[in-house]
Amino acid sequence: MHAWERVATNTGARTPGTDGATVALIETWIGVEAFLEHIRDALKSGAFEPVEVRQVMIPKASGKLRALGIPTVADRVVQASLKAVLEPIFEADFMPCSYGFRPNRRAHDVIAEIHHLSSGANKFHWVLEADIKACFDEIDHTALMDRLRARIKDKRVCTLVKAFLKSGVMTTSGDREETLTGTPQGGILSPLLANIALSALDEYFARQWQQEMGSYKRRVTRRKHGLGNWRLIRFADDFVLMVSGERRHAEQLREEVAGVLAPLGLRLAPEKTQVVHIDEGFDFLGFHIRRQRKRGTQKHYVYTKPSKKAIQSIKDKVKDRTRRSDLHRDVDELLASLNRTLRGWANYFRHGVSKAVFSTIDDHAWHRIVRWIFHKHSRLSWRELRRRFCRPGSWKLICDGVEFTGASSVKVIRYRYRGSNIPTPWTPRPAVASTSD
Repeated sequence: MHAWERVATNTGARTPGTDGATVALIETWIGVEAFLEHIRDALKSGAFEPVEVRQVMIPKASGKLRALGIPTVADRVVQASLKAVLEPIFEADFMPCSYGFRPNRRAHDVIAEIHHLSSGANKFHWVLEADIKACFDEIDHTALMDRLRARIKDKRVCTLVKAFLKSGVMTTSGDREETLTGTPQGGILSPLLANIALSALDEYFARQWQQEMGSYKRRVTRRKHGLGNWRLIRFADDFVLMVSGERRHAEQLREEVAGVLAPLGLRLAPEKTQVVHIDEGFDFLGFHIRRQRKRGTQKHYVYTKPSKKAIQSIKDKVKDRTRRSDLHRDVDELLASLNRTLRGWANYFRHGVSKAVFSTIDDHAWHRIVRWIFHKHSRLSWRELRRRFCRPGSWKLICDGVEFTGASSVKVIRYRYRGSNIPTPWTPRPAVASTSD
């Protein structure tokens, strides 16, 4: 029932799988209790078999297409049940350096960790920024199942997970393809399975840290002998290695990472893997992270702000909402829609140095809206526009009680660095990290 509620309240509830059934259709024609009873019986008898996922191609920011696999509602319910059982078990083993697709963890924790390591006396100034090529599509099933079986001894559960991995794909052309590797993006269980596989990377570098760099004295000794120190920070298949030392230390880690990933059937994407210094800056999870001199002083600080790509992305969304093809919309409807979009975008970036960026985005949006209004009301003058669509005595846009507030309505605040002390739903009071961490 818990799994059904999760599937039914998800935004994809209206999206059917290969059988064409949606949540609404099941509620209307079959009934929830009868539907779940049928799944229970099939699971208990061992007769349950996942069907192939429906492939949907969605555009990526790079212009390429990403393949999503949409399971049937029945398969989604079973996957949600499996995740509810497996997630607490593996959460007990997952390393603190992993943040993606984990409860109570978010991208802001990653940015805060990078900021912490690269600031002050920590001096983790070299960065190996890496990306795994087609991670969800190329994970080796044998390697993944070996890691799963090392923790889960129930053969029925392992068999069910393997059945989902091997369920196949119904392509957009209507052909069925076998899934020899990977776990389809779009499934509820896929992010957890990817984390189980990639935890091999976390464990490798966590073991290195504990054995060779776990104390301040060890790190100082390594530096005296010309060796580097490093920490892994991973968000799903994107990760960085923060390095204290020289560029060559970061470059050497590239081959080391490739060696850990190879048994999993994975490889680095050369075009997205690079070594940079914190003074050069780099983009990660939508933020641009760079150390700069503070204006009016000689001190240097690490600043995080929205990346150029993220800024252009929100500008493009504003542009799409203010095209001439949308002139049939009311002005108040447009203002409310843009407020929601800009506020949602700004909420993600409010923990960075974003105040000036928010103002720039709002200025861009204001000009796009005004231009749209002039196209909608072709005979409108500037004086008439200000009288009809602006707050008295100002140029703030307002129509029928809806005022354009934009991104600047979101207050910029500092994000609280949580380190390793991030609770999970099953361990509300995590152990306090030692000073050596």
